[in-house]
Order: sequence, then C-alpha cells, then structure tokens
Amino acid sequence: MNQLDVVFVRIYLTEGEGRMGRLLQRLHDDEKVQGVTVFRGISGFGRSGKMHSSSLLDMSLDLPLVIEFFDVPEKVNNVLDHIRKYVEPGHIVSWPGTLVV
Repeated sequence: MNQLDVVFVRIYLTEGEGRMGRLLQRLHDDEKVQGVTVFRGISGFGRSGKMHSSSLLDMSLDLPLVIEFFDVPEKVNNVLDHIRKYVEPGHIVSWPGTLVV
C-alpha cells in the first residue's frame, strides 16, 4: 500500500455570495487540483450569527456551501495564494492528510 502526503482544504461560503462558480472553475480549469467536492448545507451560521437555513415553506437560496479539495502540500500552498481574492479571511481551513494510492 502506497501513501502520499496531502493537504485538505475547506472553503466556507453561502450560495447568495455567488462565488462558487468562479472558485470551481479556478480549481478545475486553472489549478487542476484533486478531489473537489461541494457540500450544500441545510443550516448554518458564521461569525455574523446570521442563520442560513431551509424549510419546507422557505427554500432559501442563501444556504451554506463548503468546497473541499486536496492535493500535495506544494500545490495547495500555490492554490491558496491564488484563491484568497475570492474568499473572505477566516473562511478557509486546511489540515494534513494521507492519500492511500
């Protein structure tokens, strides 16, 4: 079993910000990172305390989004330098991991 050191990154957004499309295009077309997934939350809040949630009566278009990807540390550091302009400070989390290949 071979292993590769990687770094995981999570980017926290909301749908209403309109940033997801640009970020995904950047990650896919320009940066070509591995393992990109977008999660759409049903409820959440951030530093502002404003609740973003959906209900049967109100299907909000401002729900929480999490974009997650991984790649080798050198590439992730380069990607983070490029995507900081798309994301507010304090909305990116990263941690080391191991990819089993």
